[in-house]
Amino acid sequence: MADQPKVTVIGAGLMGHGIAQRFLAAGYPVNLVDPNLQVLEQAEQQISDIFTLLEQPYVKGDLLSLYTEIQPAVEGAKLVIEAGPEILDVKRDIFTQLARFSGPECILASNTSAIPISEIAKGISHPQRIVGAHFWNPPHLVRLVEVVQGDETSLSTIEQTIALLDSVGMKSVHVKRDIPGFIGNRLQHAMKREAIAMLEAGVCDAQTIDDVVKHGFGQRLAVLGPLEQSDLVGLDLTLRILTTIYPSLDTSATPQSTLVERVETGQLGMKTGGGFRQWTPEAADEVRNRVREHLVAKAKQTLTN
Repeated sequence: MADQPKVTVIGAGLMGHGIAQRFLAAGYPVNLVDPNLQVLEQAEQQISDIFTLLEQPYVKGDLLSLYTEIQPAVEGAKLVIEAGPEILDVKRDIFTQLARFSGPECILASNTSAIPISEIAKGISHPQRIVGAHFWNPPHLVRLVEVVQGDETSLSTIEQTIALLDSVGMKSVHVKRDIPGFIGNRLQHAMKREAIAMLEAGVCDAQTIDDVVKHGFGQRLAVLGPLEQSDLVGLDLTLRILTTIYPSLDTSATPQSTLVERVETGQLGMKTGGGFRQWTPEAADEVRNRVREHLVAKAKQTLTN
């Protein structure tokens, strides 16, 4: 374990401390960076709590180091993962510093969930070693990472990033074209667009849409992907179904008015008590606990396999 390369994580919030825990659990020394000392101290406890939650042994020793500045934290690092705010200018400022202070062999990765990597890397030195590493929330429970190849990212950077992520138990996939939202968020939000459109058109209420997904095709999504399912039932049947459905699918180029109006009137979802559905604090907590328990159980199953 002592020979593992150093990893630096920029940002100690929800994503950052979860990513740090993944590498710590695999024995990597981790430098965790955040300008807010209080956030750093909270993250240290949150990391310990994750180990307890997953019933993993955690002997901190010298593996975790906390920093409020970037320069000393990236010294000697093999991989730096930026998990800062989803704001392009903020990310570009961070990567400007990373390109300046990191070693020439250091991989510089962004955890952005939607911003094209080429936009982040534009005009920054060493773009060949800038790559996307989109973890899913929460990263300590969800294995997938989308490794995104920017316009100037080298194939060597992609291969090394995938190898490092796979070594800590992640499921890495190579996104070969740098498009907004990458793969997962584009699929997720394509479904969300159609769901909102059906709600707006009065096809059914919000709970019915959620029930159809959860109790219908959602039951098999964890074990059967959409193209795999198409091959399973036959592409001839798939073609016939799509020929019927495609002409009536929503093609809105901007978010629907029913979403915009809710946001403008403060109906933001569970945190305000109402969004597409109405939520009491108890009902919202039930959903959060249900999701958490499901993901924890799946993560523990993965760890024991």
